[in-house]
Amino acid sequence: MNWRRTLWILWVTNFLVTAGMSLVIPFLPLYIEKLGVHQLKDIEQWSGWIFSAQFVTSVIFQPIWGRFADKHGRKIMLLRAGLGMGVVTALMGAVASVWQLLLFRLFNGIFSGFISMSVSLQASITPNEHSGQALGMLQTGAIAGNLIGPLIGGVLAETIGFRAVFFLTGGFLIVAGIIVLIFVHENHEPKIYSKNNKKGELIQLKPLLPVFMASTFTQVGMMSIEPIVSIYAETLYSGGHLALIAGLVVAMSGFANLIGAPTLGRLGDNIGQRKVLMIALCSAACMYFPQALATNIYVLLVGRFLLGLFIGGMIPSLNVLVKKKAPKELQATAFGFNSASTFLGNLIGPLVGSTVAATYGIKNVFYVTMFILLVNAVMVYFNRNLDAEPRAAAR
Repeated sequence: MNWRRTLWILWVTNFLVTAGMSLVIPFLPLYIEKLGVHQLKDIEQWSGWIFSAQFVTSVIFQPIWGRFADKHGRKIMLLRAGLGMGVVTALMGAVASVWQLLLFRLFNGIFSGFISMSVSLQASITPNEHSGQALGMLQTGAIAGNLIGPLIGGVLAETIGFRAVFFLTGGFLIVAGIIVLIFVHENHEPKIYSKNNKKGELIQLKPLLPVFMASTFTQVGMMSIEPIVSIYAETLYSGGHLALIAGLVVAMSGFANLIGAPTLGRLGDNIGQRKVLMIALCSAACMYFPQALATNIYVLLVGRFLLGLFIGGMIPSLNVLVKKKAPKELQATAFGFNSASTFLGNLIGPLVGSTVAATYGIKNVFYVTMFILLVNAVMVYFNRNLDAEPRAAAR
């Protein structure tokens, strides 16, 4: 496979998947209300459960699908994720109760993993000297989708209705699967498993444990503040168009991600991903400080943009470390575990942030996030073996 051609194909599919999935996020609480939940406290509770449900099943199934991909190929796993999530998401538009929506969100988590599997596929065909650049560029597809999706989703919900947006999202995901089916070609050699080599595989992946931990800590740090940053913006801004300003605050780090991800990815190819990861973690932690001390919305916006520049270097660096440290025969399994670690951070982060904000005040969430990222940087610093090359996998 031509890695550059595949990169642009996967970029388009990642954009479709994340744009589609993020279409429904802005109006999810409103949809829950439409399904018969009317008390504000109950809406907030159901929103939390339904938003988190997909992460719960994703954490469990990502390593399973990763191992399956090592045996049968990554392309079939991309088809499984795209078509499976497409059908399930479309069915969410036909539910009659909030319990059914929760069930489908749980079921959707079983099929999830399109982004992580596309990263695994791209990593498997990209030369090591270009892996940081390629995976950084691939991440921008998902970032762009996450930026545009909520903006379009709000407009579509008002024009065509909540249920139709779910159908449209399902269509986006199915189209992504069809693009993979037609345009992505994988030369996969099936792996033959022996009955007793499962434990040996886990031992082979043991050197990646610090990377998996770093992925979880990174997501906990980022997701602890993301769900409540718009609330913080309200405390700094009292003018008109509050919703627009709050959306801009949320999106500002994403815009900077589009610059930071490929730039730091290329830097990682030159000086090493471990060094870039430490730089990104420490710099991102420092960027939370001016946000915590912000006295007006403009300082917050600048802080969010600077934060996004460095956040963009974290995920690609971690993905490249997975590629370089995992034995080739177990790369998809390794990416499955890393994806599960990321989903675990997505699950824990909002719980940490909301608990700290409710107990100690919203400004303290920034300081807690700084601490989490700095601890992560220290962990990466002392794991110098992340610079080493992997051993061949046991057969």
